[in-house]
Amino acid sequence: MTDTFPAATGPATGPAIDAATDAATDPATDPVTTTVRSGPERSRWAALVVLCVGMLMMVLDATVVNVALPAIKDDLGFSQSGLAWVVNGYLISFGGLLLLSGRLGDLVGRRDVFLAGLVLFSASSLACGLAQDQTVLVAARFVQGCGGALTSAVILGMIVTLFPAPSEQARAIGVFSFVASAGGSIGLLAGGVITQLVSWHWIFFINLPIGVGTAIAARRYVERDRGIGLAEGADVPGAVLVTSALMLAVDTIVSPAATYGWGAGRTVGFAAASVALLVAFVVREATCRQPLVPLGIFASRNVTGANLIQALTVAGMFGMFFLGVLYLQQVKGYDALQTGLAYLPCTIVMAVLSVRYTERLAMRFGARTVLVPGLAMIALGLALFARVPVDGSYLVDVLPSALLMGGGVGISFPALMMLSMSGVRPEDAGLASGLVNTTCQVGAALGLAVLATLSTARTESLAAAGAPLKEALVGGYQRGFVVGTVLVLVALGVALTVIRTPRAEVAAVDLDAPADDEPELAVA
Repeated sequence: MTDTFPAATGPATGPAIDAATDAATDPATDPVTTTVRSGPERSRWAALVVLCVGMLMMVLDATVVNVALPAIKDDLGFSQSGLAWVVNGYLISFGGLLLLSGRLGDLVGRRDVFLAGLVLFSASSLACGLAQDQTVLVAARFVQGCGGALTSAVILGMIVTLFPAPSEQARAIGVFSFVASAGGSIGLLAGGVITQLVSWHWIFFINLPIGVGTAIAARRYVERDRGIGLAEGADVPGAVLVTSALMLAVDTIVSPAATYGWGAGRTVGFAAASVALLVAFVVREATCRQPLVPLGIFASRNVTGANLIQALTVAGMFGMFFLGVLYLQQVKGYDALQTGLAYLPCTIVMAVLSVRYTERLAMRFGARTVLVPGLAMIALGLALFARVPVDGSYLVDVLPSALLMGGGVGISFPALMMLSMSGVRPEDAGLASGLVNTTCQVGAALGLAVLATLSTARTESLAAAGAPLKEALVGGYQRGFVVGTVLVLVALGVALTVIRTPRAEVAAVDLDAPADDEPELAVA
């Protein structure tokens, strides 16, 4: 299996590539390219800001709620198991609809899907904020996840068509990657501030003016693209199969696996049903004349490898953002605002590297060369956190790990975004974008479930043996960090063995062609 790689991820330039780029993004020949590229330079970068604000809303909402859960529980009378559905309702609909939403953007137009998602997300945020009982809040969170999937699934695809030139695309992806990866840290801080100063209702109300403003700006700065038409991928059975499979998979991870354990009959049954639906979807797409998801997208080892690396890395990183928060709050006694501030240095490092330097490094050395040390930094940061003591100091035991994690994410995630979109045709960019978001969401859900389960089991074992509460908690967190480190090291191994960097001009992958039809490329 050979690789493809876009000009954006390597230093290759020249007349041939320039001509190919112009042809691939000519609005006269490409019905799905976001045509704002032909407008003023300022409009394209304004469009990037609009898209990134939309993405930030989705990422913030996934974490800002976590800080407010205790207040929501007390106000609405949730049980502990019922409270989990405030989070799970969003995760299940969001994760289940990402792939379908991305493909829908290719078919009917990405801007229309983006706007529809913003409207749905904003309206459901209002419903969440007004909720006075448990059922309304959980139902509104489910709808909010649907809106989040529609909005976020198409953003990366819009960015790569807005910025086809190598250096500009790398810079734009760097900005997007910062927003997508650092939004979680920002959400912790924002959630703490809003919950403490106002009430939990306002973590949802704040989405309404932002969503409306973003939608208005999108209509002005992001020109409408036509899409390739529903007839090119109107595979309703395939849509039902893949959405059902992904929703059931996420539900299995966040509900029965977390409640009853991975070996429980209910967990195994749900997992088996999810796999069966996914297999049926693959068979359907392989035999359908107009598939929803052309399986040729997996022909490139760079695209497949990058998505696998992302799932593993995100799963491992939840040790920092989930267990790290618990350590600061339950062991060190930090409140929500202090916890958010503790992660601020990590966010700043991400911003500086993602926005300022990673693009230059990727353009000079190639995305693969940048990716490897970034993953190594993340693994080292998690490994350092695995030795954090009960009486640890923030400056000595927490901050170095946070800085390493921030640096690793700031370097590696823009490179991953470039690789995951490498060689994809413009008309399939929404699908590739949806796939990126899907692997991220599944990785996050899987990482949360696995690390939380193993950490809790270790804590209970130590407590049963007579260890003090804080010592037992830290012992559980340490095990979670060790497992997270292993997951990122596996991702590093995939990067070293699967990802390849072409030396020369790259032609886009034909997603409808078998892997053998990919162009032969010299690799480093």
